[in-house]
Amino acid sequence: MSDQSMVTQPQLDREAELDALEAHVHEALRRARKAGASGAEVSSHSSQGLSVAVRLGEVETLEHMQDKGVSITVYMGQRKGNASSADLRQASIDACVDRALEIARYTQEDSSNGLADPELLATEFPDLDLWHPSRMDARAAIERALACEDAGRADNRITNSEGASVNAGLGLSVYGNSHGFIGRSAGTNFGQTCILLAGEGDGMQRDYSYDSRRNLEDLEDPELTGREAARRTIRRLNSRQLNTGEMPVLFSAEAAKGLAGHLIGAISGSALYRNASFLKDRAGEQLFPDWLNIRERPHLLRGAGSAAFDNEGVATRERNIVASGVLLGYVLSCYSGRRLGLQTSGNSGGVRNLLVEPGGEYCDDLLKNLKSGLYVTEVMGQGVSLVTGDYSRGAAGFKVENGELAYPVEEVTIAGNLNDIFRNVVAVGSNLDCRGNIHSGPILIRSMTVAGE
Repeated sequence: MSDQSMVTQPQLDREAELDALEAHVHEALRRARKAGASGAEVSSHSSQGLSVAVRLGEVETLEHMQDKGVSITVYMGQRKGNASSADLRQASIDACVDRALEIARYTQEDSSNGLADPELLATEFPDLDLWHPSRMDARAAIERALACEDAGRADNRITNSEGASVNAGLGLSVYGNSHGFIGRSAGTNFGQTCILLAGEGDGMQRDYSYDSRRNLEDLEDPELTGREAARRTIRRLNSRQLNTGEMPVLFSAEAAKGLAGHLIGAISGSALYRNASFLKDRAGEQLFPDWLNIRERPHLLRGAGSAAFDNEGVATRERNIVASGVLLGYVLSCYSGRRLGLQTSGNSGGVRNLLVEPGGEYCDDLLKNLKSGLYVTEVMGQGVSLVTGDYSRGAAGFKVENGELAYPVEEVTIAGNLNDIFRNVVAVGSNLDCRGNIHSGPILIRSMTVAGE
Protein backbone atom coordinates (compact mmCIF):
# COMPACT_ATOMS: atom_id res chain seq x y z
CA MET A 1 0.00 0.00 0.00
CA SER A 2 1.38 3.41 -0.91
CA ASP A 3 2.45 5.74 1.88
CA GLN A 4 2.74 8.64 -0.54
CA SER A 5 1.39 11.67 1.28
CA MET A 6 -1.56 13.53 -0.05
CA VAL A 7 -0.76 16.79 -1.71
CA THR A 8 -2.23 18.97 1.02
CA GLN A 9 0.83 18.68 3.21
CA PRO A 10 1.55 21.66 5.45
CA GLN A 11 5.05 21.95 4.02
CA LEU A 12 3.73 22.80 0.54
CA ASP A 13 5.08 26.23 -0.40
CA ARG A 14 1.88 27.87 -1.49
CA GLU A 15 3.38 31.28 -2.17
CA ALA A 16 6.22 29.89 -4.28
CA GLU A 17 3.74 27.96 -6.41
CA LEU A 18 1.53 31.04 -6.82
CA ASP A 19 4.60 33.09 -7.76
CA ALA A 20 5.42 30.57 -10.48
CA LEU A 21 1.86 30.65 -11.82
CA GLU A 22 1.86 34.45 -11.78
CA ALA A 23 5.11 34.50 -13.76
CA HIS A 24 3.44 32.41 -16.47
CA VAL A 25 0.51 34.85 -16.57
CA HIS A 26 2.80 37.87 -16.93
CA GLU A 27 4.81 36.22 -19.70
CA ALA A 28 1.71 35.21 -21.66
CA LEU A 29 0.28 38.74 -21.39
CA ARG A 30 3.59 40.23 -22.50
CA ARG A 31 3.75 37.96 -25.54
CA ALA A 32 0.13 38.70 -26.49
CA ARG A 33 0.72 42.46 -26.33
CA LYS A 34 3.93 42.17 -28.33
CA ALA A 35 2.08 40.19 -31.02
CA GLY A 36 -0.48 42.95 -31.44
CA ALA A 37 -3.41 41.90 -29.26
CA SER A 38 -5.50 44.88 -28.17
CA GLY A 39 -6.35 43.05 -24.95
CA ALA A 40 -5.71 39.73 -23.26
CA GLU A 41 -6.58 37.73 -20.16
CA VAL A 42 -4.78 34.69 -18.81
CA SER A 43 -5.52 32.18 -16.06
CA SER A 44 -3.07 29.57 -14.85
CA HIS A 45 -3.79 26.86 -12.32
CA SER A 46 -2.24 24.02 -10.39
CA SER A 47 -4.22 21.38 -8.53
CA GLN A 48 -3.37 18.20 -6.68
CA GLY A 49 -5.47 15.61 -4.93
CA LEU A 50 -6.08 12.15 -3.59
CA SER A 51 -9.18 10.00 -4.07
CA VAL A 52 -9.93 6.62 -2.48
CA ALA A 53 -12.93 4.32 -3.01
CA VAL A 54 -13.66 1.14 -1.07
CA ARG A 55 -16.43 -1.43 -1.43
CA LEU A 56 -17.35 -4.32 0.84
CA GLY A 57 -14.22 -3.82 2.87
CA GLU A 58 -11.81 -3.83 -0.08
CA VAL A 59 -10.00 -0.99 -1.83
CA GLU A 60 -11.41 -0.48 -5.32
CA THR A 61 -9.55 2.61 -6.51
CA LEU A 62 -6.73 4.80 -5.28
CA GLU A 63 -5.82 7.84 -7.34
CA HIS A 64 -3.26 10.57 -6.89
CA MET A 65 -4.01 13.50 -9.19
CA GLN A 66 -1.89 16.41 -10.32
CA ASP A 67 -2.89 18.94 -12.94
CA LYS A 68 -1.48 22.20 -14.25
CA GLY A 69 -2.63 24.37 -17.11
CA VAL A 70 -3.11 27.75 -18.65
CA SER A 71 -5.99 29.36 -20.57
CA ILE A 72 -5.35 32.39 -22.75
CA THR A 73 -7.92 34.70 -24.34
CA VAL A 74 -6.86 37.46 -26.70
CA TYR A 75 -8.81 40.25 -28.36
CA MET A 76 -8.05 41.82 -31.72
CA GLY A 77 -10.43 44.72 -31.52
CA GLN A 78 -13.73 42.95 -31.01
CA ARG A 79 -12.55 39.63 -32.35
CA LYS A 80 -11.82 36.98 -29.74
CA GLY A 81 -9.63 33.88 -29.66
CA ASN A 82 -9.03 31.38 -26.88
CA ALA A 83 -6.58 28.52 -26.47
CA SER A 84 -5.48 26.40 -23.53
CA SER A 85 -2.66 24.05 -22.64
CA ALA A 86 -1.98 21.47 -19.94
CA ASP A 87 1.75 22.16 -20.31
CA LEU A 88 3.31 25.13 -18.53
CA ARG A 89 6.66 25.03 -20.30
CA GLN A 90 7.45 28.38 -21.88
CA ALA A 91 7.45 27.01 -25.42
CA SER A 92 3.95 25.59 -24.87
CA ILE A 93 2.64 28.86 -23.46
CA ASP A 94 4.09 30.77 -26.41
CA ALA A 95 2.44 28.37 -28.84
CA CYS A 96 -0.85 28.72 -26.93
CA VAL A 97 -0.73 32.52 -27.31
CA ASP A 98 -0.03 32.15 -31.03
CA ARG A 99 -3.00 29.78 -31.46
CA ALA A 100 -5.32 32.18 -29.64
CA LEU A 101 -4.17 35.04 -31.88
CA GLU A 102 -4.71 32.99 -35.00
CA ILE A 103 -8.23 32.06 -33.90
CA ALA A 104 -9.02 35.72 -33.18
CA ARG A 105 -8.01 36.75 -36.70
CA TYR A 106 -10.68 34.47 -38.20
CA THR A 107 -13.60 34.97 -35.81
CA GLN A 108 -16.42 37.42 -36.36
CA GLU A 109 -16.50 40.71 -34.53
CA ASP A 110 -18.81 40.86 -31.54
CA SER A 111 -19.48 44.21 -29.89
CA SER A 112 -19.97 42.47 -26.53
CA ASN A 113 -16.45 41.01 -26.47
CA GLY A 114 -13.77 42.51 -24.29
CA LEU A 115 -12.23 42.71 -20.85
CA ALA A 116 -14.06 43.91 -17.77
CA ASP A 117 -14.08 47.67 -17.30
CA PRO A 118 -11.03 48.62 -15.19
CA GLU A 119 -13.09 50.38 -12.50
CA LEU A 120 -14.97 47.11 -11.78
CA LEU A 121 -11.86 45.04 -11.04
CA ALA A 122 -11.16 43.90 -7.49
CA THR A 123 -8.77 46.03 -5.43
CA GLU A 124 -9.19 44.28 -2.07
CA PHE A 125 -8.37 40.63 -1.43
CA PRO A 126 -9.56 39.59 2.04
CA ASP A 127 -8.47 36.30 3.58
CA LEU A 128 -11.54 34.08 3.21
CA ASP A 129 -10.06 31.21 5.25
CA LEU A 130 -10.09 28.75 2.35
CA TRP A 131 -6.62 27.25 2.78
CA HIS A 132 -6.35 24.39 5.28
CA PRO A 133 -3.68 21.91 4.15
CA SER A 134 -3.71 18.69 6.19
CA ARG A 135 -1.54 15.64 5.92
CA MET A 136 -3.46 12.60 4.71
CA ASP A 137 -1.56 9.75 3.09
CA ALA A 138 -3.15 6.93 1.14
CA ARG A 139 -3.30 4.68 4.19
CA ALA A 140 -5.15 7.27 6.27
CA ALA A 141 -7.63 7.95 3.46
CA ILE A 142 -8.32 4.23 3.03
CA GLU A 143 -8.84 3.78 6.76
CA ARG A 144 -11.29 6.68 6.80
CA ALA A 145 -13.27 5.27 3.86
CA LEU A 146 -13.36 1.78 5.44
CA ALA A 147 -14.56 3.21 8.76
CA CYS A 148 -17.34 5.05 6.90
CA GLU A 149 -18.57 1.96 5.05
CA ASP A 150 -18.18 -0.36 8.06
CA ALA A 151 -20.36 1.92 10.19
CA GLY A 152 -23.07 1.85 7.54
CA ARG A 153 -22.92 -1.91 7.03
CA ALA A 154 -23.08 -2.61 10.78
CA ASP A 155 -26.88 -2.70 10.57
CA ASN A 156 -27.88 -6.20 9.41
CA ARG A 157 -30.71 -4.74 7.31
CA ILE A 158 -28.07 -3.34 4.93
CA THR A 159 -27.65 -6.05 2.31
CA ASN A 160 -25.11 -4.54 -0.05
CA SER A 161 -22.95 -1.52 -0.66
CA GLU A 162 -21.91 0.66 -3.57
CA GLY A 163 -19.00 1.74 -1.44
CA ALA A 164 -17.54 4.67 0.41
CA SER A 165 -15.13 7.25 -0.93
CA VAL A 166 -12.85 9.89 0.50
CA ASN A 167 -11.31 12.70 -1.49
CA ALA A 168 -9.08 15.64 -0.69
CA GLY A 169 -7.27 18.21 -2.71
CA LEU A 170 -6.04 21.71 -3.19
CA GLY A 171 -6.15 24.23 -5.98
CA LEU A 172 -4.07 27.29 -6.74
CA SER A 173 -4.83 29.77 -9.50
CA VAL A 174 -3.78 33.16 -10.82
CA TYR A 175 -5.82 35.37 -13.16
CA GLY A 176 -4.45 38.43 -14.91
CA ASN A 177 -5.42 40.74 -17.74
CA SER A 178 -3.89 43.51 -19.80
CA HIS A 179 -5.49 46.19 -17.60
CA GLY A 180 -2.76 45.27 -15.12
CA PHE A 181 -5.00 43.21 -12.86
CA ILE A 182 -3.53 40.18 -11.05
CA GLY A 183 -5.59 38.06 -8.69
CA ARG A 184 -4.36 35.02 -6.78
CA SER A 185 -6.49 32.39 -5.05
CA ALA A 186 -5.91 29.15 -3.18
CA GLY A 187 -8.21 26.66 -1.53
CA THR A 188 -8.45 23.16 -0.08
CA ASN A 189 -11.38 20.74 -0.05
CA PHE A 190 -12.21 17.46 1.69
CA GLY A 191 -15.17 15.14 1.23
CA GLN A 192 -16.58 11.69 1.98
CA THR A 193 -19.56 9.73 0.67
CA CYS A 194 -21.21 6.40 1.51
CA ILE A 195 -23.82 4.63 -0.69
CA LEU A 196 -25.69 1.61 0.67
CA LEU A 197 -28.45 -0.82 -0.33
CA ALA A 198 -31.11 -2.60 1.70
CA GLY A 199 -33.70 -5.24 0.86
CA GLU A 200 -33.74 -7.81 -1.93
CA GLY A 201 -35.04 -8.09 -5.50
CA ASP A 202 -37.72 -5.63 -6.53
CA GLY A 203 -37.84 -4.29 -2.99
CA MET A 204 -34.22 -3.22 -2.93
CA GLN A 205 -33.59 0.40 -1.93
CA ARG A 206 -30.55 2.63 -2.25
CA ASP A 207 -29.56 5.84 -0.51
CA TYR A 208 -26.48 7.74 0.55
CA SER A 209 -24.98 10.39 2.78
CA TYR A 210 -22.02 12.71 2.34
CA ASP A 211 -20.11 15.63 3.79
CA SER A 212 -17.85 18.23 2.17
CA ARG A 213 -15.73 20.94 3.80
CA ARG A 214 -12.78 23.26 3.28
CA ASN A 215 -11.05 22.07 6.45
CA LEU A 216 -10.51 18.42 7.31
CA GLU A 217 -11.22 19.21 10.95
CA ASP A 218 -14.71 20.42 10.01
CA LEU A 219 -15.56 17.17 8.18
CA GLU A 220 -17.90 15.01 10.24
CA ASP A 221 -16.60 11.71 11.59
CA PRO A 222 -16.72 9.03 8.89
CA GLU A 223 -18.83 6.79 11.12
CA LEU A 224 -21.55 9.47 11.23
CA THR A 225 -21.69 9.59 7.44
CA GLY A 226 -21.90 5.80 7.23
CA ARG A 227 -24.63 5.50 9.87
CA GLU A 228 -26.65 8.28 8.24
CA ALA A 229 -26.40 6.50 4.87
CA ALA A 230 -27.73 3.34 6.54
CA ARG A 231 -30.57 5.20 8.27
CA ARG A 232 -31.68 6.82 5.03
CA THR A 233 -31.51 3.55 3.11
CA ILE A 234 -33.41 1.48 5.66
CA ARG A 235 -36.25 3.97 6.04
CA ARG A 236 -36.99 3.59 2.31
CA LEU A 237 -37.82 -0.14 2.61
CA ASN A 238 -41.38 -1.15 1.68
CA SER A 239 -41.93 1.94 -0.45
CA ARG A 240 -45.20 2.36 -2.30
CA GLN A 241 -46.83 4.68 -4.78
CA LEU A 242 -49.43 7.36 -4.13
CA ASN A 243 -52.76 8.06 -5.71
CA THR A 244 -52.61 10.95 -8.16
CA GLY A 245 -53.79 14.25 -6.73
CA GLU A 246 -52.99 17.78 -5.60
CA MET A 247 -51.24 18.12 -2.25
CA PRO A 248 -48.66 20.14 -0.30
CA VAL A 249 -45.06 19.14 -1.08
CA LEU A 250 -42.20 19.59 1.36
CA PHE A 251 -38.75 19.42 -0.25
CA SER A 252 -35.97 18.26 2.06
CA ALA A 253 -33.08 20.71 2.40
CA GLU A 254 -31.02 18.70 -0.09
CA ALA A 255 -33.82 18.54 -2.65
CA ALA A 256 -34.78 22.19 -2.07
CA LYS A 257 -31.39 23.32 -3.39
CA GLY A 258 -32.57 22.24 -6.82
CA LEU A 259 -35.40 24.80 -6.75
CA ALA A 260 -32.89 27.55 -6.00
CA GLY A 261 -30.70 26.20 -8.78
CA HIS A 262 -33.58 26.49 -11.28
CA LEU A 263 -34.06 30.14 -10.29
CA ILE A 264 -30.37 30.88 -10.87
CA GLY A 265 -30.43 29.07 -14.20
CA ALA A 266 -33.38 31.16 -15.34
CA ILE A 267 -31.78 34.50 -14.37
CA SER A 268 -28.34 33.67 -15.77
CA GLY A 269 -27.18 35.93 -18.56
CA SER A 270 -26.71 33.23 -21.20
CA ALA A 271 -30.32 32.06 -20.82
CA LEU A 272 -31.61 35.62 -20.89
CA TYR A 273 -29.84 36.88 -24.00
CA ARG A 274 -30.75 33.68 -25.86
CA ASN A 275 -34.43 34.27 -24.98
CA ALA A 276 -34.39 30.88 -23.28
CA SER A 277 -35.79 31.90 -19.89
CA PHE A 278 -39.29 32.39 -18.50
CA LEU A 279 -37.81 35.14 -16.28
CA LYS A 280 -36.51 37.38 -19.07
CA ASP A 281 -37.33 41.07 -18.43
CA ARG A 282 -38.87 40.26 -15.06
CA ALA A 283 -36.40 41.99 -12.73
CA GLY A 284 -38.42 44.10 -10.32
CA GLU A 285 -41.35 41.69 -10.27
CA GLN A 286 -42.73 39.86 -7.25
CA LEU A 287 -41.88 36.19 -7.80
CA PHE A 288 -42.09 34.88 -4.21
CA PRO A 289 -44.07 35.69 -1.06
CA ASP A 290 -43.10 39.02 0.50
CA TRP A 291 -41.17 37.43 3.40
CA LEU A 292 -38.71 35.51 1.20
CA ASN A 293 -35.12 36.66 0.67
CA ILE A 294 -32.27 35.07 -1.30
CA ARG A 295 -28.75 36.41 -0.81
CA GLU A 296 -25.36 35.82 -2.39
CA ARG A 297 -22.43 35.82 0.08
CA PRO A 298 -19.15 35.55 -1.86
CA HIS A 299 -17.00 36.52 1.13
CA LEU A 300 -18.33 33.83 3.48
CA LEU A 301 -15.44 32.37 5.49
CA ARG A 302 -14.64 28.79 4.43
CA GLY A 303 -17.51 28.89 1.92
CA ALA A 304 -17.50 26.42 -0.96
CA GLY A 305 -17.98 29.25 -3.47
CA SER A 306 -16.12 32.08 -1.73
CA ALA A 307 -13.97 34.38 -3.86
CA ALA A 308 -12.84 38.01 -3.81
CA PHE A 309 -13.19 38.29 -7.59
CA ASP A 310 -14.96 36.44 -10.37
CA ASN A 311 -13.48 34.71 -13.42
CA GLU A 312 -12.99 38.09 -15.13
CA GLY A 313 -11.35 39.81 -12.16
CA VAL A 314 -14.52 41.76 -11.25
CA ALA A 315 -14.89 42.37 -7.52
CA THR A 316 -17.54 40.16 -5.92
CA ARG A 317 -19.99 41.63 -3.44
CA GLU A 318 -22.72 40.48 -1.12
CA ARG A 319 -26.12 41.26 -2.57
CA ASN A 320 -29.77 40.37 -2.40
CA ILE A 321 -30.95 38.57 -5.52
CA VAL A 322 -34.48 38.34 -4.12
CA ALA A 323 -35.68 40.75 -1.41
CA SER A 324 -39.18 40.66 0.06
CA GLY A 325 -40.08 38.26 -2.74
CA VAL A 326 -39.01 40.65 -5.52
CA LEU A 327 -36.38 39.65 -8.10
CA LEU A 328 -33.80 42.45 -7.89
CA GLY A 329 -31.40 41.47 -10.65
CA TYR A 330 -29.73 38.87 -12.79
CA VAL A 331 -26.58 36.72 -12.73
CA LEU A 332 -24.31 38.27 -15.36
CA SER A 333 -20.81 38.17 -16.73
CA CYS A 334 -19.30 41.05 -18.70
CA TYR A 335 -20.28 39.46 -21.99
CA SER A 336 -23.86 38.59 -21.06
CA GLY A 337 -24.31 41.97 -19.40
CA ARG A 338 -23.27 43.78 -22.58
CA ARG A 339 -25.57 41.58 -24.66
CA LEU A 340 -28.44 42.70 -22.43
CA GLY A 341 -27.39 46.34 -22.15
CA LEU A 342 -26.58 45.84 -18.45
CA GLN A 343 -23.50 45.82 -16.25
CA THR A 344 -21.90 42.60 -15.04
CA SER A 345 -23.05 41.47 -11.60
CA GLY A 346 -19.62 39.94 -10.87
CA ASN A 347 -20.90 36.45 -11.58
CA SER A 348 -18.61 35.15 -14.31
CA GLY A 349 -18.31 31.57 -13.10
CA GLY A 350 -21.71 31.58 -11.38
CA VAL A 351 -23.16 32.57 -8.00
CA ARG A 352 -21.19 32.16 -4.80
CA ASN A 353 -22.64 30.83 -1.53
CA LEU A 354 -26.31 31.42 -2.29
CA LEU A 355 -28.49 31.54 0.85
CA VAL A 356 -32.25 30.97 0.82
CA GLU A 357 -33.11 32.66 4.11
CA PRO A 358 -35.44 30.81 6.52
CA GLY A 359 -38.90 32.31 6.98
CA GLY A 360 -42.61 31.90 6.51
CA GLU A 361 -45.03 29.84 8.53
CA TYR A 362 -43.76 27.24 11.03
CA CYS A 363 -40.20 27.52 9.66
CA ASP A 364 -38.74 25.85 12.77
CA ASP A 365 -40.70 22.61 12.29
CA LEU A 366 -42.25 22.29 8.86
CA LEU A 367 -42.87 18.55 9.01
CA LYS A 368 -44.81 18.73 12.25
CA ASN A 369 -47.14 21.35 10.81
CA LEU A 370 -47.72 19.54 7.52
CA LYS A 371 -51.00 17.74 8.18
CA SER A 372 -51.04 15.70 4.97
CA GLY A 373 -48.76 15.79 1.95
CA LEU A 374 -45.56 14.52 0.38
CA TYR A 375 -42.07 14.91 1.83
CA VAL A 376 -39.60 14.73 -1.08
CA THR A 377 -36.08 13.55 -0.30
CA GLU A 378 -34.92 12.86 -3.85
CA VAL A 379 -35.78 14.19 -7.29
CA MET A 380 -34.64 12.70 -10.59
CA GLY A 381 -34.91 13.27 -14.31
CA GLN A 382 -34.46 16.36 -16.45
CA GLY A 383 -38.07 17.48 -16.80
CA VAL A 384 -37.56 21.18 -16.13
CA SER A 385 -37.93 23.77 -18.91
CA LEU A 386 -36.36 27.12 -18.12
CA VAL A 387 -37.96 28.45 -21.31
CA THR A 388 -41.54 27.95 -20.08
CA GLY A 389 -41.03 27.23 -16.37
CA ASP A 390 -42.74 23.86 -16.68
CA TYR A 391 -41.58 21.46 -13.96
CA SER A 392 -42.06 17.68 -13.97
CA ARG A 393 -39.64 15.35 -12.18
CA GLY A 394 -39.60 11.90 -10.71
CA ALA A 395 -39.50 11.87 -6.93
CA ALA A 396 -39.10 9.65 -3.89
CA GLY A 397 -39.74 10.40 -0.25
CA PHE A 398 -42.49 9.87 2.32
CA LYS A 399 -46.22 10.32 2.69
CA VAL A 400 -46.89 12.68 5.58
CA GLU A 401 -49.95 12.27 7.79
CA ASN A 402 -50.66 14.34 10.90
CA GLY A 403 -47.18 15.83 10.85
CA GLU A 404 -45.36 12.50 10.80
CA LEU A 405 -43.74 10.30 8.15
CA ALA A 406 -46.36 7.64 7.48
CA TYR A 407 -44.65 5.43 4.88
CA PRO A 408 -41.97 5.67 2.15
CA VAL A 409 -43.00 6.59 -1.38
CA GLU A 410 -41.35 5.92 -4.74
CA GLU A 411 -42.09 6.13 -8.47
CA VAL A 412 -44.14 9.31 -8.30
CA THR A 413 -43.94 12.44 -10.41
CA ILE A 414 -44.29 15.94 -9.01
CA ALA A 415 -45.35 18.63 -11.46
CA GLY A 416 -46.24 22.30 -11.75
CA ASN A 417 -44.84 25.49 -13.18
CA LEU A 418 -41.96 27.33 -11.52
CA ASN A 419 -43.97 30.57 -11.58
CA ASP A 420 -46.61 28.90 -9.40
CA ILE A 421 -44.09 26.95 -7.32
CA PHE A 422 -42.17 30.11 -6.42
CA ARG A 423 -45.35 32.04 -5.67
CA ASN A 424 -46.71 29.23 -3.47
CA VAL A 425 -43.73 28.81 -1.15
CA VAL A 426 -45.25 28.58 2.33
CA ALA A 427 -42.03 28.44 4.34
CA VAL A 428 -38.28 27.83 4.24
CA GLY A 429 -37.06 25.78 7.18
CA SER A 430 -34.44 26.99 9.64
CA ASN A 431 -32.40 23.75 9.61
CA LEU A 432 -30.05 24.79 6.80
CA ASP A 433 -27.94 22.45 4.71
CA CYS A 434 -24.76 24.50 4.20
CA ARG A 435 -22.75 21.94 2.26
CA GLY A 436 -21.88 23.11 -1.22
CA ASN A 437 -22.57 26.40 -2.94
CA ILE A 438 -26.33 26.68 -2.27
CA HIS A 439 -27.51 26.89 1.35
CA SER A 440 -31.15 26.20 2.10
CA GLY A 441 -33.48 24.61 4.59
CA PRO A 442 -36.50 22.49 3.62
CA ILE A 443 -38.98 24.33 1.38
CA LEU A 444 -42.75 23.80 1.68
CA ILE A 445 -44.91 24.37 -1.42
CA ARG A 446 -48.61 24.93 -0.83
CA SER A 447 -49.75 22.58 -3.59
CA MET A 448 -48.33 20.58 -6.52
CA THR A 449 -49.63 17.82 -8.73
CA VAL A 450 -48.41 14.44 -7.57
CA ALA A 451 -48.87 11.66 -10.12
CA GLY A 452 -48.70 8.09 -8.89
CA GLU A 453 -50.96 5.13 -9.45
